[in-house]
Amino acid sequence: MSVDTTDRRLGARAPSRSQGHRHRRGGVSHARTGYLFVAPFMLVFLAMLILPLAYAAYLSLFQERLIGGTVFAGMGNYTRALTDPRLLHGVGRVGLFFLIQVPVMLVIALLAALAIDSGLLRIAKVFRLGIFLPYAVPSVVAALMWGYLYGRDFGPFAQLADKVGTAAPKFLTPDWMLGSLANVVTWEFTGYNMIILYAALRAVPHDLYEAAAVDGAGAIRTAWSIKIPALRPALLICVIFSVIGSFQLFNEPQLMQRLAPSVIDSGYTPNLYAYTLAFTGQEVNYAAAVSFLLGAVIVVASYAVLFITTRRSRV
Repeated sequence: MSVDTTDRRLGARAPSRSQGHRHRRGGVSHARTGYLFVAPFMLVFLAMLILPLAYAAYLSLFQERLIGGTVFAGMGNYTRALTDPRLLHGVGRVGLFFLIQVPVMLVIALLAALAIDSGLLRIAKVFRLGIFLPYAVPSVVAALMWGYLYGRDFGPFAQLADKVGTAAPKFLTPDWMLGSLANVVTWEFTGYNMIILYAALRAVPHDLYEAAAVDGAGAIRTAWSIKIPALRPALLICVIFSVIGSFQLFNEPQLMQRLAPSVIDSGYTPNLYAYTLAFTGQEVNYAAAVSFLLGAVIVVASYAVLFITTRRSRV
């Protein structure tokens, strides 16, 4: 074979400079197209989240005074918030709410998901829809509905107690109020957590169930040894979501406040306290600092749950 023939064949195989340039230009154009698709989300994310947070952080560094107007306060609002008894009591109250309400809600959601996944329910679709349906109800409507049920003068429980001749249930008293709110939130979000757990159960390989059946494991043993351990990541997600939701509790106490103003004050929950400061007391700067501290509490609580769960799974 001659050298010229070899050179011609190699030249035919090797890409030219123009072809390589076109490939590079094609890659750049695809990258630009990707940026164009992402741009609307980034603009909305920047306008609706980043800029408001930056502005709130800016406001939290100032104070409004009768003499002197708006002055730079530095960390003064944060120092005040850390020693504010109403804020501290509100944080402790929602912490207690989390410890009481979340375990009950997750146990009910877990049992419902296991019951649906077992295949023993004849009306599994109706059962699943019935549990999930309260999540589709807006929290404001749910709070109004349960507020009517809790009513001491007009509620059905009070009317039934009056017909029976017993005292009406004290759902809206200081001793019962936290449990009444926990009942509303549990009714709202059990179906949401059930869907997450049920979706995780559907991803478990059926080979494990077949192996358990061969070993003679029953439904309860299979659920305890295979299904529940497989649900740990999903349960962790549910717990973290519940941490965020518990410390952001607002709609339910804000609406129940009208039924029991002597029980639920403006500092009953941190979110309600920040709202009252900003829109009733006109203390926008201090409300911004309270909101940022509440966000820090949520981050710390979520990280603590994640750390404890991860450490136990490793052990």
